[in-house]
Amino acid sequence: MKKTKIAVGVVIALGVIWTGAAWFTGKQLEQNMDKLVQDANARINAASPESRLRLSWQDFQRGIFSSTTRLVLQSSSQTEDNGLLKPGQSVIFNEKIDHGPFPLAQLKKFNLIPSMASVHSELENTDAVSKLFEMTKGKSIVQAETRVGYSGATASDIHLLPLDYHNGQTGERFASNGGTFMVSADAKGDEVKFNGDLESVLLTTKNQLDMPVLFTVNGLKMDGNTHLSPEGMRIGDQTIKLDKLTAAVNGKQAFTAEGLNGKSAFNAENSLISGNIDYTLDSLKVQNQAFGEGKVSVKLSQFDANAMKAFSESYNRQVQALMNDPAAVENPLIYQQRMSQALTDNLPLLLKGDPVVNIAPISWKNDKGESSFNLAVHFKDPATGNAQPQNVGQAADNVLKTLDAKLNISMDMATELMTRVAMTEGYKQDEAAKLAEQQVKGLAAMGQMFKLTKQQDNNIVTSLQYATGQVTMNGEQMPLDQFLARYMLGSTMPLGLPQ
Repeated sequence: MKKTKIAVGVVIALGVIWTGAAWFTGKQLEQNMDKLVQDANARINAASPESRLRLSWQDFQRGIFSSTTRLVLQSSSQTEDNGLLKPGQSVIFNEKIDHGPFPLAQLKKFNLIPSMASVHSELENTDAVSKLFEMTKGKSIVQAETRVGYSGATASDIHLLPLDYHNGQTGERFASNGGTFMVSADAKGDEVKFNGDLESVLLTTKNQLDMPVLFTVNGLKMDGNTHLSPEGMRIGDQTIKLDKLTAAVNGKQAFTAEGLNGKSAFNAENSLISGNIDYTLDSLKVQNQAFGEGKVSVKLSQFDANAMKAFSESYNRQVQALMNDPAAVENPLIYQQRMSQALTDNLPLLLKGDPVVNIAPISWKNDKGESSFNLAVHFKDPATGNAQPQNVGQAADNVLKTLDAKLNISMDMATELMTRVAMTEGYKQDEAAKLAEQQVKGLAAMGQMFKLTKQQDNNIVTSLQYATGQVTMNGEQMPLDQFLARYMLGSTMPLGLPQ
C-alpha cells in the first residue's frame, strides 16, 4: 500500500512540476515575443534588404499548456509597392503554441526530447493569399509543425497541401500534389539544414500565338546543409534532383528533359570562398527526337568573401529598384540595358582577390560521340591595375591574368544532332541526315578558312590562350590588338572596362 501511495505521489508531483513548467514557459514566451520578432526582422533585412517587409505579432492568448498568437507580415512602406505585398496587404500566420518542457504536439509523435515549445502554423485567409485559399477550397496551403529548443534552435516539418486552380476564361491551370519540407536552424540562423520533395506540378498557360502550353514537373527533390561564413556568406552543400520536366504545345510534345541532377559545395578559408557546381542531364528529347545528354562542371576559387557580399547587396539593391520602376519594366530594351549596367557597375567587386573560374567541361553527348568546351580564367583585381589604360591590352590586363579555352566538336556527334534538329523541322530522316552532313562540313570549312578552327581526327577543334597582352590562337601567337583586328573586325573597341 505504501508503494502505491508513493507512486501516486510521484505522479502527482510530476504533474504539478509539468504544469508549473508549462505555465512558466508560456509566460516566458509572451515576454520574449518582441525579441523573437526583432530577430526575425533582422534576418529578413539581412537576407533581402530591399523587400521592405516587416513582421509583428498580435493577440497573444496565454494558457497553461498552450497559447495562441498571430504573426503578421506587412510592407514597411505605406506608399510603395514591393515584389510581394502592396501597402495595406498582410500575410498572417495563426500560431498555436504548445508549451514545454514536453509539448503535447511532440508527445503525440513520441518525441520525448525536452523543448521550449511546439508551434503549429497555418495561414489566415487575407486578401494577399486569397487565391491560395481558392485553390485549396478554403484550407491553409501551409501546415507547419516547429519544435523550438531551449537553445533557440528550431526544427520544422512543413506540409504543402495539394491544390488545383483553373481559370475557365483564360484556360490557365495550376495544380500540385503537394509536398513536404523539413527545415532546421540553430538559434542564430547560422547553420541551416533543409530537404524538400514535390511529387508533381502542372502548369497550363498560353503562348504568343494563343496556343495552350502545358508544363509538368515530376519528382523534384532538394537538400542542403549550409552555414554562414564569418563574412556573412552562406556556404555549404546543396543538391537538386528532377526526375522529369515536359512541355507540350497544343497537345503535342515539345520537349522532355529527364534526370536533371545538380549539386554544389562551397567553403571559406582565410576570407576566400571556393566551390564546385555540377549539373548533369540524362536525356533530352525535342518533339520526340532524342537529342542526347549533357553535363556542366564549374569550379570557383579565390573569391573574396567580403567583396562577394558587397557585390550581392549592391547588385540586388539595383535590381530591386529596377523592378520597382514601371517605366523600365514596361520597356524591355531599357530594362535589359539597365540590368546589364547594374552587372557592369558591380563586377569589379567580384574580381577582388584575383578569383579563378574553371569550366571543365561543358559537354554534350549522343549515340555518335561527345563534344566539349573547357575554359580556365584567372581574373585580376582592377584596383591593382592601370587607373587609366592607354590601349586595349592594358585594359584587358586590368581584369585578366590568364585565359585558356578549348573547344572540341565531334563531327559525327554534331551531324547526328543537326539531323535531329532538321527532323523536328519536318524533314524526313534521310533528307535530314544529308542536310546535317552538309551543314557540319560547311561549318568546318568556314572555321578553317577564317582560321578559327582546325580539323583533327574528324573533330573540329579550336584553342585560345591569353596572358600579358599576348594571344595564342590555335598555336599561332600574336599581340591582342592584332588578334582583335583579325577576328573582331578592328581593334577600335572602347576601353571603358570596369575599374
